Order: sequence, then C-alpha cells, then structure tokens
Amino acid sequence: MYAIVDIAGQQFKVQKDDIITTQRLEDENDSSVEFDKVLLVSNDGDTQVGTPYVEGAKVTAKVVDHTRGKKVVVFKKKRRKGYKVKRGHRQAHTQLQIEDIVV
Repeated sequence: MYAIVDIAGQQFKVQKDDIITTQRLEDENDSSVEFDKVLLVSNDGDTQVGTPYVEGAKVTAKVVDHTRGKKVVVFKKKRRKGYKVKRGHRQAHTQLQIEDIVV
C-alpha cells in the first residue's frame, strides 16, 4: 500500500515505515503528525485518485529529527572591479517516519 501526499507544498510517494526528508516543520521531535492532503491511495491494485484530495484518507507520521542540508556556497564576483561576495546557506529539514496510511 502506498499513497501520494502533499506535505509543505511538495508531493511525496510514501509507504509504511518510510523515512522521508521534508521542509522544516514546527513540530517537536517524537511527536505525531497527520496529513490529510492525500492525492492518491493504492492498495493491491485498487487505486483511488482524489479530486483534488481523497475523502477520509490520512497519513500519520512521527517526527524523527530536525536536520540541516548541505551548505550551498554563493560566490559573486565582478572582474576588475574589486567586488567579491561569498555567502552560504543551509536549508532546514525535518525527517519523518511514516507510521500509517488510513483510507
């Protein structure tokens, strides 16, 4: 059984016990989170497609950890002008473990 769910503006294909990395969520570690924006649910060939969401379908997940991604270095330079700027950015992520898919 798998589902396609909309989490923080991104779509993920999830199954039970999957660990996915999403954009930062404000929930605490080891807390349970429910997502009701389920776009598709497939169970052994029986597929339900939502318009836009499947009625009554929910995906529950547990917040495993809050992490940060790799550093992205932004370097700007204009030659012969003495202009150089080096900046970095690290995106905040949340790791979720999918506990259950309810139709």
